[in-house]
Amino acid sequence: MFFVVVLSIWTLLNAYVGWRLAGLPWLAAHVGPRWTAAAFALLWLSYPAARLLAARGLHQFAQPMEFLGSSWIGVVFLLFATLLATDVLTLGGLLLPRLAPQLRTGAALVGLALAAFALFQGLRAPVVREHEVVLPGLPRERDGLTLVVVSDLHLGTLIGKRWLAARLAQIEALHADAVLIAGDLVDSDLDRAMPFQPVLQQLRAPLGSWVVLGNHDVYAGTRRVVAFAEGAGVQVLRNRTTELAPGLHLAGIDDPATLRRDGATDHRLSDALAAPRTGATILLAHTPDTHTAEAAAAAGVGLMFSGHTHGGQIWPFSYLVRARYPLFVGRYQVGGMTVLVSRGAGTWGPRLRLWQPGEILRVRLRAPVPTSPSATP
Repeated sequence: MFFVVVLSIWTLLNAYVGWRLAGLPWLAAHVGPRWTAAAFALLWLSYPAARLLAARGLHQFAQPMEFLGSSWIGVVFLLFATLLATDVLTLGGLLLPRLAPQLRTGAALVGLALAAFALFQGLRAPVVREHEVVLPGLPRERDGLTLVVVSDLHLGTLIGKRWLAARLAQIEALHADAVLIAGDLVDSDLDRAMPFQPVLQQLRAPLGSWVVLGNHDVYAGTRRVVAFAEGAGVQVLRNRTTELAPGLHLAGIDDPATLRRDGATDHRLSDALAAPRTGATILLAHTPDTHTAEAAAAAGVGLMFSGHTHGGQIWPFSYLVRARYPLFVGRYQVGGMTVLVSRGAGTWGPRLRLWQPGEILRVRLRAPVPTSPSATP
Protein backbone atom coordinates (compact mmCIF):
# COMPACT_ATOMS: atom_id res chain seq x y z
CA MET A 1 0.00 0.00 0.00
CA PHE A 2 2.88 2.36 0.78
CA PHE A 3 4.36 1.93 -2.69
CA VAL A 4 0.95 2.30 -4.31
CA VAL A 5 0.43 5.62 -2.54
CA VAL A 6 3.94 6.86 -3.39
CA LEU A 7 3.62 5.82 -7.03
CA SER A 8 0.19 7.48 -7.29
CA ILE A 9 1.54 10.77 -5.91
CA TRP A 10 4.55 10.54 -8.22
CA THR A 11 2.26 9.96 -11.21
CA LEU A 12 -0.01 12.89 -10.32
CA LEU A 13 2.95 15.26 -9.87
CA ASN A 14 4.34 14.34 -13.29
CA ALA A 15 0.92 14.52 -14.92
CA TYR A 16 0.24 18.00 -13.54
CA VAL A 17 3.66 19.41 -14.44
CA GLY A 18 3.58 17.78 -17.88
CA TRP A 19 0.09 19.12 -18.55
CA ARG A 20 1.08 22.65 -17.60
CA LEU A 21 4.37 22.60 -19.51
CA ALA A 22 2.75 21.16 -22.64
CA GLY A 23 0.50 24.21 -22.75
CA LEU A 24 3.34 26.72 -22.71
CA PRO A 25 3.51 28.63 -26.00
CA TRP A 26 7.16 27.86 -26.78
CA LEU A 27 6.89 24.12 -26.07
CA ALA A 28 3.59 23.85 -27.90
CA ALA A 29 5.10 25.49 -30.99
CA HIS A 30 8.53 23.80 -31.05
CA VAL A 31 8.05 20.44 -29.32
CA GLY A 32 4.39 19.58 -29.39
CA PRO A 33 2.24 17.72 -26.85
CA ARG A 34 3.13 14.22 -28.07
CA TRP A 35 6.87 14.63 -27.65
CA THR A 36 6.37 16.40 -24.32
CA ALA A 37 4.21 13.51 -23.11
CA ALA A 38 6.81 10.98 -24.30
CA ALA A 39 9.61 12.83 -22.50
CA PHE A 40 7.59 12.95 -19.29
CA ALA A 41 6.77 9.26 -19.54
CA LEU A 42 10.49 8.42 -19.80
CA LEU A 43 11.36 10.70 -16.90
CA TRP A 44 8.52 9.24 -14.84
CA LEU A 45 9.85 5.73 -15.50
CA SER A 46 13.55 6.53 -14.98
CA TYR A 47 13.77 6.11 -11.21
CA PRO A 48 11.65 2.92 -10.92
CA ALA A 49 13.58 1.49 -13.88
CA ALA A 50 16.90 2.32 -12.22
CA ARG A 51 15.87 0.51 -9.04
CA LEU A 52 14.78 -2.49 -11.09
CA LEU A 53 18.11 -2.59 -12.95
CA ALA A 54 20.01 -2.30 -9.66
CA ALA A 55 18.01 -5.19 -8.19
CA ARG A 56 19.09 -7.32 -11.17
CA GLY A 57 22.75 -6.39 -10.64
CA LEU A 58 23.04 -4.17 -13.75
CA HIS A 59 24.69 -1.33 -11.83
CA GLN A 60 26.58 0.08 -14.83
CA PHE A 61 23.20 0.99 -16.36
CA ALA A 62 21.34 1.60 -13.11
CA GLN A 63 23.59 4.31 -11.65
CA PRO A 64 23.37 6.93 -14.46
CA MET A 65 19.65 6.27 -14.77
CA GLU A 66 19.23 6.60 -11.01
CA PHE A 67 21.02 9.94 -11.05
CA LEU A 68 18.66 11.13 -13.81
CA GLY A 69 15.58 9.73 -12.10
CA SER A 70 16.40 10.96 -8.60
CA SER A 71 17.34 14.41 -9.92
CA TRP A 72 14.05 14.52 -11.76
CA ILE A 73 12.26 13.93 -8.44
CA GLY A 74 13.69 17.22 -7.17
CA VAL A 75 13.14 19.06 -10.45
CA VAL A 76 9.51 18.00 -10.82
CA PHE A 77 8.81 18.93 -7.19
CA LEU A 78 10.16 22.46 -7.72
CA LEU A 79 8.28 22.81 -11.02
CA PHE A 80 5.13 21.64 -9.29
CA ALA A 81 5.59 24.25 -6.53
CA THR A 82 6.19 27.18 -8.89
CA LEU A 83 3.48 26.21 -11.39
CA LEU A 84 0.94 25.54 -8.64
CA ALA A 85 1.70 28.92 -7.05
CA THR A 86 0.97 30.57 -10.41
CA ASP A 87 -2.28 28.65 -10.80
CA VAL A 88 -3.37 29.65 -7.31
CA LEU A 89 -2.61 33.33 -7.99
CA THR A 90 -4.46 33.28 -11.33
CA LEU A 91 -7.20 30.82 -10.27
CA GLY A 92 -6.00 28.40 -12.92
CA GLY A 93 -5.96 31.12 -15.58
CA LEU A 94 -9.41 32.56 -14.89
CA LEU A 95 -7.73 35.73 -13.68
CA LEU A 96 -5.42 37.42 -16.18
CA PRO A 97 -6.18 34.85 -18.91
CA ARG A 98 -3.99 36.60 -21.49
CA LEU A 99 -1.01 36.80 -19.16
CA ALA A 100 -1.43 33.33 -17.64
CA PRO A 101 0.69 31.51 -20.30
CA GLN A 102 3.53 34.01 -19.87
CA LEU A 103 3.27 33.74 -16.08
CA ARG A 104 3.44 29.95 -16.31
CA THR A 105 6.48 30.23 -18.57
CA GLY A 106 8.16 32.45 -15.99
CA ALA A 107 7.20 30.02 -13.21
CA ALA A 108 8.72 27.12 -15.15
CA LEU A 109 11.96 29.05 -15.71
CA VAL A 110 12.10 29.93 -12.00
CA GLY A 111 11.55 26.27 -11.10
CA LEU A 112 14.36 25.14 -13.41
CA ALA A 113 16.70 27.85 -12.08
CA LEU A 114 15.97 26.77 -8.50
CA ALA A 115 16.61 23.15 -9.46
CA ALA A 116 19.98 24.04 -11.01
CA PHE A 117 21.03 25.92 -7.88
CA ALA A 118 19.76 23.06 -5.68
CA LEU A 119 21.87 20.60 -7.64
CA PHE A 120 24.91 22.83 -7.15
CA GLN A 121 24.20 23.05 -3.43
CA GLY A 122 23.64 19.31 -3.17
CA LEU A 123 26.91 18.40 -4.90
CA ARG A 124 29.16 20.87 -3.09
CA ALA A 125 31.11 20.01 0.06
CA PRO A 126 29.22 20.36 3.37
CA VAL A 127 29.88 23.50 5.37
CA VAL A 128 31.39 23.27 8.86
CA ARG A 129 29.26 24.74 11.66
CA GLU A 130 31.10 25.66 14.85
CA HIS A 131 29.40 25.39 18.25
CA GLU A 132 30.57 25.88 21.79
CA VAL A 133 28.52 24.15 24.47
CA VAL A 134 28.77 24.49 28.23
CA LEU A 135 28.14 20.90 29.33
CA PRO A 136 26.80 20.42 32.86
CA GLY A 137 28.93 18.07 34.91
CA LEU A 138 31.94 18.18 32.57
CA PRO A 139 35.17 18.00 34.59
CA ARG A 140 37.53 20.93 34.25
CA GLU A 141 40.21 18.66 32.80
CA ARG A 142 37.85 17.85 29.88
CA ASP A 143 37.32 21.55 29.10
CA GLY A 144 38.03 22.27 25.42
CA LEU A 145 37.48 18.71 24.22
CA THR A 146 36.35 18.78 20.58
CA LEU A 147 33.72 16.60 18.91
CA VAL A 148 32.95 16.35 15.22
CA VAL A 149 29.39 15.29 14.50
CA VAL A 150 28.24 14.10 11.09
CA SER A 151 24.92 12.53 10.15
CA ASP A 152 22.96 11.19 7.19
CA LEU A 153 25.82 10.08 4.98
CA HIS A 154 23.47 7.65 3.15
CA LEU A 155 26.34 5.60 1.75
CA GLY A 156 25.42 3.31 -1.09
CA THR A 157 23.18 5.52 -3.21
CA LEU A 158 24.55 8.18 -5.56
CA ILE A 159 27.35 9.14 -3.19
CA GLY A 160 30.68 7.77 -4.38
CA LYS A 161 33.84 6.66 -2.62
CA ARG A 162 35.65 9.83 -3.71
CA TRP A 163 32.96 11.90 -1.98
CA LEU A 164 33.35 9.88 1.23
CA ALA A 165 37.14 10.14 1.10
CA ALA A 166 36.83 13.92 0.75
CA ARG A 167 34.49 14.05 3.77
CA LEU A 168 36.92 12.01 5.87
CA ALA A 169 39.71 14.39 4.91
CA GLN A 170 37.45 17.29 5.87
CA ILE A 171 36.75 15.67 9.25
CA GLU A 172 40.45 14.90 9.85
CA ALA A 173 41.31 18.56 9.28
CA LEU A 174 39.03 19.50 12.20
CA HIS A 175 41.27 17.65 14.72
CA ALA A 176 38.46 16.01 16.65
CA ASP A 177 38.97 14.14 19.90
CA ALA A 178 36.00 11.94 18.92
CA VAL A 179 33.85 11.57 15.80
CA LEU A 180 30.13 10.94 16.29
CA ILE A 181 27.85 9.75 13.47
CA ALA A 182 24.21 10.51 14.26
CA GLY A 183 22.61 7.78 12.16
CA ASP A 184 21.84 6.90 8.53
CA LEU A 185 25.40 5.83 7.91
CA VAL A 186 24.15 3.79 4.96
CA ASP A 187 21.09 3.94 2.78
CA SER A 188 18.56 1.15 2.36
CA ASP A 189 20.79 -1.18 0.30
CA LEU A 190 23.83 -2.41 2.22
CA ASP A 191 25.20 -4.39 -0.73
CA ARG A 192 25.82 -1.11 -2.52
CA ALA A 193 27.47 0.36 0.60
CA MET A 194 29.93 -2.51 1.16
CA PRO A 195 32.62 -1.05 -1.20
CA PHE A 196 32.76 1.99 1.12
CA GLN A 197 34.00 -0.03 4.08
CA PRO A 198 37.74 0.23 3.25
CA VAL A 199 37.38 3.99 2.86
CA LEU A 200 35.49 4.31 6.14
CA GLN A 201 38.32 2.47 7.92
CA GLN A 202 40.38 5.65 7.52
CA LEU A 203 38.13 7.43 10.03
CA ARG A 204 40.23 7.82 13.17
CA ALA A 205 40.06 9.91 16.36
CA PRO A 206 41.85 9.64 19.73
CA LEU A 207 38.62 8.82 21.60
CA GLY A 208 37.20 6.73 18.77
CA SER A 209 34.45 7.04 16.20
CA TRP A 210 30.90 6.15 17.21
CA VAL A 211 27.59 5.69 15.42
CA VAL A 212 23.92 5.06 16.22
CA LEU A 213 21.37 3.44 13.94
CA GLY A 214 19.14 5.66 11.82
CA ASN A 215 15.95 4.62 10.07
CA HIS A 216 17.75 3.86 6.79
CA ASP A 217 20.29 1.74 8.63
CA VAL A 218 17.37 -0.30 9.95
CA TYR A 219 15.86 -0.63 6.47
CA ALA A 220 19.19 -1.96 5.22
CA GLY A 221 19.23 -4.64 7.94
CA THR A 222 20.17 -3.88 11.52
CA ARG A 223 22.63 -6.71 12.12
CA ARG A 224 24.34 -6.31 8.76
CA VAL A 225 24.80 -2.57 9.24
CA VAL A 226 26.24 -3.12 12.72
CA ALA A 227 28.73 -5.60 11.23
CA PHE A 228 29.54 -3.15 8.41
CA ALA A 229 30.25 -0.30 10.84
CA GLU A 230 32.27 -2.39 13.28
CA GLY A 231 34.23 -3.89 10.39
CA ALA A 232 35.25 -0.35 9.49
CA GLY A 233 36.33 0.40 13.06
CA VAL A 234 33.27 2.50 13.93
CA GLN A 235 31.76 1.49 17.26
CA VAL A 236 27.98 1.13 17.41
CA LEU A 237 26.00 2.38 20.40
CA ARG A 238 22.78 0.38 20.64
CA ASN A 239 20.81 1.56 23.67
CA ARG A 240 23.88 1.74 25.87
CA THR A 241 26.37 4.17 27.36
CA THR A 242 30.14 4.22 27.12
CA GLU A 243 32.69 6.37 28.90
CA LEU A 244 34.51 8.49 26.31
CA ALA A 245 36.87 9.88 28.93
CA PRO A 246 36.84 10.05 32.73
CA GLY A 247 33.76 12.07 33.67
CA LEU A 248 32.37 12.16 30.12
CA HIS A 249 29.79 9.59 28.98
CA LEU A 250 28.33 8.99 25.53
CA ALA A 251 24.94 7.28 25.21
CA GLY A 252 23.31 6.14 21.98
CA ILE A 253 19.86 4.82 21.14
CA ASP A 254 18.42 3.02 18.13
CA ASP A 255 16.09 4.88 15.82
CA PRO A 256 12.34 4.34 16.44
CA ALA A 257 12.29 2.42 13.15
CA THR A 258 13.67 -0.56 15.07
CA LEU A 259 10.39 -0.71 16.96
CA ARG A 260 8.50 -1.26 13.72
CA ARG A 261 11.05 -3.31 11.78
CA ASP A 262 12.65 -5.47 14.49
CA GLY A 263 9.81 -5.64 17.00
CA ALA A 264 11.91 -3.98 19.72
CA THR A 265 10.37 -2.56 22.87
CA ASP A 266 10.50 1.16 23.52
CA HIS A 267 12.87 1.03 26.47
CA ARG A 268 15.69 2.43 24.39
CA LEU A 269 16.46 5.52 26.45
CA SER A 270 15.98 3.91 29.85
CA ASP A 271 18.22 1.01 28.79
CA ALA A 272 20.88 3.38 27.49
CA LEU A 273 20.94 5.43 30.69
CA ALA A 274 20.47 2.57 33.14
CA ALA A 275 24.11 2.35 34.27
CA PRO A 276 25.27 4.71 37.05
CA ARG A 277 27.00 7.79 35.69
CA THR A 278 29.03 10.57 37.26
CA GLY A 279 30.03 13.68 35.35
CA ALA A 280 28.53 14.71 31.99
CA THR A 281 26.42 12.72 29.51
CA ILE A 282 25.94 13.22 25.76
CA LEU A 283 23.19 11.44 23.82
CA LEU A 284 23.22 10.38 20.16
CA ALA A 285 19.68 9.90 18.79
CA HIS A 286 19.11 9.96 15.05
CA THR A 287 15.53 11.28 15.09
CA PRO A 288 15.06 14.59 16.95
CA ASP A 289 11.93 13.44 18.75
CA THR A 290 10.63 15.99 21.26
CA HIS A 291 9.51 13.33 23.74
CA THR A 292 12.95 11.69 23.66
CA ALA A 293 14.65 15.04 24.19
CA GLU A 294 12.45 15.90 27.17
CA ALA A 295 13.00 12.49 28.74
CA ALA A 296 16.77 12.72 28.19
CA ALA A 297 16.92 16.17 29.78
CA ALA A 298 14.95 14.90 32.76
CA ALA A 299 17.42 12.00 33.09
CA GLY A 300 20.36 14.39 33.38
CA VAL A 301 21.70 14.36 29.79
CA GLY A 302 23.41 17.66 29.05
CA LEU A 303 23.80 17.51 25.25
CA MET A 304 21.91 15.66 22.50
CA PHE A 305 22.90 15.26 18.83
CA SER A 306 20.42 14.32 16.10
CA GLY A 307 20.01 14.40 12.32
CA HIS A 308 17.27 12.85 10.17
CA THR A 309 15.45 16.01 9.02
CA HIS A 310 18.06 17.14 6.44
CA GLY A 311 16.65 20.60 7.16
CA GLY A 312 13.90 19.61 4.72
CA GLN A 313 16.63 19.26 2.03
CA ILE A 314 14.56 20.95 -0.70
CA TRP A 315 12.54 24.09 0.01
CA PRO A 316 9.51 24.39 0.26
CA PHE A 317 9.31 20.74 1.42
CA SER A 318 11.10 21.99 4.52
CA TYR A 319 7.84 23.52 5.82
CA LEU A 320 6.25 20.05 6.00
CA VAL A 321 9.29 18.61 7.77
CA ARG A 322 9.32 21.48 10.28
CA ALA A 323 5.66 20.83 11.06
CA ARG A 324 6.50 17.18 11.80
CA TYR A 325 9.67 17.88 13.81
CA PRO A 326 9.64 20.99 16.04
CA LEU A 327 13.33 20.30 16.75
CA PHE A 328 13.91 20.90 13.07
CA VAL A 329 17.50 21.99 12.54
CA GLY A 330 20.03 24.01 14.50
CA ARG A 331 20.38 24.63 18.22
CA TYR A 332 17.67 24.27 20.86
CA GLN A 333 17.40 24.26 24.63
CA VAL A 334 15.20 21.56 26.18
CA GLY A 335 15.17 21.97 29.93
CA GLY A 336 18.80 22.11 30.99
CA MET A 337 19.96 20.20 27.89
CA THR A 338 21.33 21.58 24.61
CA VAL A 339 20.04 19.90 21.44
CA LEU A 340 21.95 20.18 18.15
CA VAL A 341 20.13 18.91 15.05
CA SER A 342 22.30 18.58 11.95
CA ARG A 343 21.14 18.97 8.35
CA GLY A 344 23.41 16.04 7.53
CA ALA A 345 26.33 15.75 5.14
CA GLY A 346 24.75 13.60 2.45
CA THR A 347 21.41 13.56 0.66
CA TRP A 348 18.52 11.15 0.38
CA GLY A 349 16.92 10.66 -3.03
CA PRO A 350 17.87 13.56 -5.31
CA ARG A 351 21.33 15.10 -4.95
CA LEU A 352 19.59 18.44 -4.52
CA ARG A 353 19.57 20.81 -1.56
CA LEU A 354 17.78 24.14 -1.76
CA TRP A 355 18.66 26.71 0.93
CA GLN A 356 19.71 23.81 3.17
CA PRO A 357 23.39 23.02 2.43
CA GLY A 358 24.95 19.91 3.91
CA GLU A 359 26.87 20.43 7.12
CA ILE A 360 29.35 18.93 9.56
CA LEU A 361 29.29 20.08 13.18
CA ARG A 362 32.43 20.89 15.16
CA VAL A 363 31.53 21.21 18.83
CA ARG A 364 33.88 22.40 21.54
CA LEU A 365 32.83 21.37 25.03
CA ARG A 366 33.22 23.75 27.94
CA ALA A 367 33.12 22.92 31.63
CA PRO A 368 30.78 25.06 33.74
CA VAL A 369 32.49 27.94 35.49
CA PRO A 370 32.46 27.15 39.20
CA THR A 371 30.51 29.59 41.28
CA SER A 372 32.44 31.11 44.15
CA PRO A 373 30.76 30.94 47.57
CA SER A 374 29.25 34.15 48.84
CA ALA A 375 31.50 36.12 51.04
CA THR A 376 30.46 36.03 54.70
CA PRO A 377 30.36 39.32 56.63
